[in-house]
Parts: sequence; structure tokens; C-alpha cells
Amino acid sequence: MSGKYALIFVSIASLALFACKKDEANEGSGKTVSGEGGAKVSPKAGVIKIDGSSTVFPITQAVAEDFREKHGGDATIGVSGTGGGFKKFCRGETVITGASRPIKPTEVKLCADNKIEWIELPVAYDGLAVVVHKDNDWVDTMTVAELKTMWSPEAQGKVGKWSQVRSGWPDKALHLFGPGVDSGTYDYFTKAVTGKEHSSRGDFTASEDDNVLVQGIATDKSALGFFGFAYYAENKDKLKLIKIDDGNEDNGAGGVAPSLETVANGTYQPLSRPIFIYVAKSATARPEVESFVKYYLAESAALVKEVGYIPLPDTASKLTLERFSKRTTGSLFTGGSKVGVTVEELLGGQTK
Repeated sequence: MSGKYALIFVSIASLALFACKKDEANEGSGKTVSGEGGAKVSPKAGVIKIDGSSTVFPITQAVAEDFREKHGGDATIGVSGTGGGFKKFCRGETVITGASRPIKPTEVKLCADNKIEWIELPVAYDGLAVVVHKDNDWVDTMTVAELKTMWSPEAQGKVGKWSQVRSGWPDKALHLFGPGVDSGTYDYFTKAVTGKEHSSRGDFTASEDDNVLVQGIATDKSALGFFGFAYYAENKDKLKLIKIDDGNEDNGAGGVAPSLETVANGTYQPLSRPIFIYVAKSATARPEVESFVKYYLAESAALVKEVGYIPLPDTASKLTLERFSKRTTGSLFTGGSKVGVTVEELLGGQTK
């Protein structure tokens, strides 16, 4: 997230990313700007309210800035985490929310209770990065079972040193860092590692701000944590990336590190997952919302890669745009996250 897409996350909740000074000569002129797909974005258009996942935020920020430069428009982008974002979205406070896991049944009900119909749109793939301090010299690869030993609810009060996870590791205190419990990244990681969403030990340093996690791990030689791959890519000079061994040689013998290639080809398992935006169906009647979402889906591939994520394959991108054009509501992931989901499974779900 270098260059114009870098931002201080702690201040984003109320930031108007598209807000800019309008030429006084254009005030009230009725001038319109052509949006993607022939839609028009008027200077009088309403603000597009967006919130949700800190993982999806860099993509949305990049798309929003690019869209504003080409087509105009105003938006606010908040970072409440996936869970917090869904609460706002399902109460009608926002029209788009970013999510780093699929919508949950409780959130589906909340939206239904408030008569909010929604469209689920996968926008990229992400690999969760497991990282330690850059000077850690005892771990390069970990198994999923070792991650479970560290992170399971039963570990609280019992597993407090590295030596308790693997024989030969130092008798040093183990300090864990991870996203807060409102985070979709936390939900996905716990399901992949412990077998159940929202199930982990509670004595870890949690934050919805991934930059806080980066800072904590980068200054603690006994630390281990996880977050979206983009945050590692932006801070790889401060952190050490750990390879993950899922025990399945079909995905490669031994540990596999997350990268654009290993996430795209499905060999980085079980910590690869799709990430999403959800759009309120009623809001798509607003030309500025329709134009923005179409632009997001049609033009974001290059920006997705620039901020450290993995673009969807061309076929998946076209099907996702078609899903939006048809205003297809409902989830491809009934029951929540599907650990180890592949592009092929996404396409299979898309066409059912």
C-alpha cells in the first residue's frame, strides 16, 4: 500500500475519501461525469457510505481514489471490522460493506429484520500471513497442528512458552497478536486452525487496526501473529513470514508461504480465502452507487495486485460482474466460511 494508497488507519472512520473542493463555477451547473458502463455521476449525487473489513479496506480505498479521479463522486469509508461493518450495513447505515469472510446467519437475519436485501460480490483472494519478529531464528515453518496448540481455547493458561509448542524451541514466553473478535480474519483463522469460528484463547493482544498488530510483532522477539497478506507485504522489512504445512502433499511437501502464486493456485492451505464487498440492493437504484460498484468489479484487478492481494481469475471476475448486473441476492457460502475454498469452488457456487 505504498504511494498514494497509504493511509493512517486509526483516522479513517470518519474520513471522506472522495471529498474535494468543487469549482465554484460548477456549483449547481448540473454537469455530469460518465461512469463505467454508461452510468452518470452527478456533482449533486449523494455520498456513498462504506464500512467494514480492514482487510478489504486497502482495495476499496485504491478503487475509490481511482474512481474519483476519473469520474468524481463522494464517499466515506469506515473500518469497523467485518462484524462491525455488517451491523451498520444491516441497519441501513451504509450501502456497501467490505467483508473478509461470508455473511453469517445472524447477520442475514439482522438484514432481513430491517428489510435490507444484499448482493454478495467476491472481489479478490487473500492469504492470511503468519508472522514473527524479523530476528526470530528458531522457526521457519509451522504445522496447522502447532498453530492449534498455540491458539485453541484450551491453550489459555497452559501454553505460554514456545518450548511447549515444539521440542527444541526456546524456553521463551509466547506472545500472540491477532485481529479483534469483530474481524472476519479472526473468524476465518479460528475456523481454519481450531475448527470453529470465534473459538480461540482470549489472552492475546487484539486490534481491529492491523498496523497496531504489525507494530507489536515488530518490537517483540517472542511474538507471533496473523493478518491479511497485504499488511505483511507492506512491512516485510520488519517481519518474518512463516511457511505453513497443512500435511497435504498435494499442496506441496512441507511448508508453503503465502504469495500471489500459491494463493491463486490453491497450494497455500488452509489460510487462503476469498474476500468480498456486499451491496444493498435498494442502493443500486442510485446511479452513483451502480457506477461505483461496476467500476470496482471491472477495473479493480490491477489495483488489487498493487495493494498486495490476488485478483480473481478473468472468468470469475466476469461472473461476479454478471451477478451484480442481474442483482442476484443471497450467499454463495451458505453456513459461513468454507475453509480451503478454491477458485473452482467459487465458480461452481457462482453458477448454481
